[in-house]
Amino acid sequence: MNQHTTLITGATQGLGLGIALGLAARGRTVLLHGRDRTRLEAVAAQVRAAAAEATVRTCLADLADLDQVHALAARIRESEPRLDALVNNAVAGGGPDPRVRRFSRQGHELRFAVNHLAPYALARGLLPLLTDSAPARIVNVASMGQEAIDFDDVMLERDYEGLRAYCRSKLALIMATFDLAEELNGTGVTVNALHPAHLMDTSGVRAYGLTPVTTVDEGVRPTVRLLLDPELETTTGRYFDRFTDTRAHEQAYDTEARRRLMVLTRKLCGES
Repeated sequence: MNQHTTLITGATQGLGLGIALGLAARGRTVLLHGRDRTRLEAVAAQVRAAAAEATVRTCLADLADLDQVHALAARIRESEPRLDALVNNAVAGGGPDPRVRRFSRQGHELRFAVNHLAPYALARGLLPLLTDSAPARIVNVASMGQEAIDFDDVMLERDYEGLRAYCRSKLALIMATFDLAEELNGTGVTVNALHPAHLMDTSGVRAYGLTPVTTVDEGVRPTVRLLLDPELETTTGRYFDRFTDTRAHEQAYDTEARRRLMVLTRKLCGES
């Protein structure tokens, strides 16, 4: 069982840590991603202590730097014999001061970079390993908070607000989910997105000044279901609100909008 390997980004707290503990308890191999070495090693020790039968390895990278994202994918391709699942969970939320427009290492708006560009680049970099390990699954942790992308101002250079940037980046992630699912149809690799739970009790929710209304465990259960449920083995290109297959924002189904987003995304990620 522990040959089944899952990479979880943003695994040092909140939902990512909950997913890691849930998979480790089932004896799976978990690759824990984080950007702080000390914190990452502490969490790895916590997961090992909670699930002695699991195999736990760590992956250090700052997803706000696309060079580090590409390097992370390359290291995993070289070191891991298989990869059965990727959970793109790491997130840049609304931030403690939503008026401050922050930037990635490459100069892109931070929420767009971490919540959309990094998951896209990581998934593409890991596709050779995922397809070789098929059946495999990619789960993109999105949000019910979605706002249409203005292609004249994708990164909110005007009228910036952190939560709006977050909602746009999460819609971009869903749009990329649908495109990648179409591309991978027939390969045995599925790609789905979900809103795991509403306002979970996480540091990101509290940092923005919101009051949590659900536990982290309530978000873990639908996410793990997308990873492991045999009945969903061939389900792909879908958006789930927790356990329910539902519709995302209408722009996610606009093929021209998705094409424009992909052209921009590939350019920003350095694809030819």
